[in-house]
Amino acid sequence: MNHDRLFPGPTPGFHLVYIIMMRLSLVILALFLTFSVAQAQQMADSEFSVAIENPAYSKNGPRLLFDEAHNNFHTADGRYKPFADLVFSDGYRLVRNRKPFTKESLSSFKVLVIANALGAEEMDDEGADKPAFTDEECEAVRDWVKDGGGLLLIADHTPFGGAAQTLAKQFGVEMSNSFTHDQANSLKDESTFLIYSRENKLLGEHPIIEGRDSAERINKVMTFTGQSLKGPADSVALLKLADSAKDVPDREAKTSISAAGRAQSVALKFGKGRVVVQGEAAMLSAQVAGPEKFKMGMNVEGTDDKQFALNIVHWLSGALK
Repeated sequence: MNHDRLFPGPTPGFHLVYIIMMRLSLVILALFLTFSVAQAQQMADSEFSVAIENPAYSKNGPRLLFDEAHNNFHTADGRYKPFADLVFSDGYRLVRNRKPFTKESLSSFKVLVIANALGAEEMDDEGADKPAFTDEECEAVRDWVKDGGGLLLIADHTPFGGAAQTLAKQFGVEMSNSFTHDQANSLKDESTFLIYSRENKLLGEHPIIEGRDSAERINKVMTFTGQSLKGPADSVALLKLADSAKDVPDREAKTSISAAGRAQSVALKFGKGRVVVQGEAAMLSAQVAGPEKFKMGMNVEGTDDKQFALNIVHWLSGALK
């Protein structure tokens, strides 16, 4: 019996249909994966309230320069929009920076905010952890602070710590450029979501922690995966890391080093000016991630992250002595 007649092989038309179907399946899979990744990414929480009961400035508030000239992962109309809207509600006049720092470009501003600058266009690009600022820019910012400016320098875990280190060193602050964990003082099952409270005694003693009155007093804040810092001798650790804290060089590393004696936020006076360096960025914004819109930052209930952000800017501008 001729089995080929009973079970004929695939025709040229069958091959064409098969190829088209396979290519269509790959396209659908790619679109699904793209959608899934997009859903997992963090974005600004559009429902976060930036209302302030007692604004620091009713009119003619200080000019605040928000940096967007150094491949910043956070921008005033992007993931840091809640922070930008919050300081605007507080009376600050926010201007977005699109050019290198110079003595002239900084001269008319009281506060400079730099959030997650990078040495390359994207955080996973080669060179992302290289210095984001030239030596001339670092010197210009240093001199501006010394003359009375207020700098908020925010740099997350690697590669952001590496990109900001040259500027931080101008003020004697060392960045680990790692991922900081603490099983003993963190959210359950999230050892990088660290908790600082009066209860665990990890909040420092500083006007930023006390606020202008009892209503602005900080009792508990949370960070969302950042690095550790070491400030100079005359600095104050606002968010002190416990002896149980550890630094891990990357997410996959199985080895760690102790982060005891370090911090995730430090404040210091420098000449006539003031500096706050943050080792974690999300806590000063309000973001959501994933299809379930998991909250990170000032929008997390039960924390004082929103007031902490305001107190920092108040201290830098002089509204908080």
